[in-house]
Amino acid sequence: MHTKGNTCCCSFDDYKLTTEWLLSKTRHRPKIAVICGSGLGLLADCVTNKQSFYYKDIPNFPVSTVPGHEGCLVFGCVKDKSCVFMQGRFHLYEGYSSCKVTFPVRIFKLMGVETIIVTNASGGLCQDFKVGDIMIIKDHINLPGFAGQHPLCGPNDERFGIRFPCMSDAYCKELRKLALDISAELGYSNFVREGVYCMVSGPNFETIAEARMLQVLGSDSVGMSTVPEVTVAKHCGLRVFGLSLITNQVSLDYSREEKVNHEEVLQISKMRAEMLQKVVHTLIARSHQVDGINSN
Repeated sequence: MHTKGNTCCCSFDDYKLTTEWLLSKTRHRPKIAVICGSGLGLLADCVTNKQSFYYKDIPNFPVSTVPGHEGCLVFGCVKDKSCVFMQGRFHLYEGYSSCKVTFPVRIFKLMGVETIIVTNASGGLCQDFKVGDIMIIKDHINLPGFAGQHPLCGPNDERFGIRFPCMSDAYCKELRKLALDISAELGYSNFVREGVYCMVSGPNFETIAEARMLQVLGSDSVGMSTVPEVTVAKHCGLRVFGLSLITNQVSLDYSREEKVNHEEVLQISKMRAEMLQKVVHTLIARSHQVDGINSN
């Protein structure tokens, strides 16, 4: 867990208090959690038997401060699957510690969640990617982690996971294959890819020199989130699946005049959100096809 000096930001009692509060307020017992990225909160719009809680009303929960992140925890059902959706996540650039950024993941673990689906908006580094493509994340590069901004730094709590978790299989291979099959059935194969996601801390978009470096490192897309939650989910023994919506082409050429902005990111998210929703909801509905497979 993240530490300030010798003191953890979040104690096990903090996690327990929040978990017990939520369990006392909702009849849902979700097995699947979905973290919605920028402009993708509508992934939760079609759930049935919905119950919603604003982050600001949940004990110990951080609050979203970024446009496109509604700041609401939504419980409900997709087909017969009980789920919880985060409409908005937390970021290092908002000033939150790694411990706070990943706080909800440990709550999900204590609530009985077994699978976590992470989504984000990211910039395309791979020259084959186009704006509006959906990238299934097969691996990631944790640049903030290289610099010591890591959610597992500090004393390890064995109630959540082991000291040195393996990350070579962070993203469930069986769920990735299922998502590719679903994309083909929906007729989406021409814009659904697989690739490596790189996390930077933000909040600025990358310089051209930085983007070129990330491409050399093997990154297909770059964003400012997701990796801390995936790391903690893996530490907790959860099965992980990730989708990244390519909302802009990262500039690799000094002669290029276009400049990326957050409004553009939200606009592209809205344009492709319905198709992303179909992929995610179909994956949830058919997730039992990989249940029982040890993918962690």
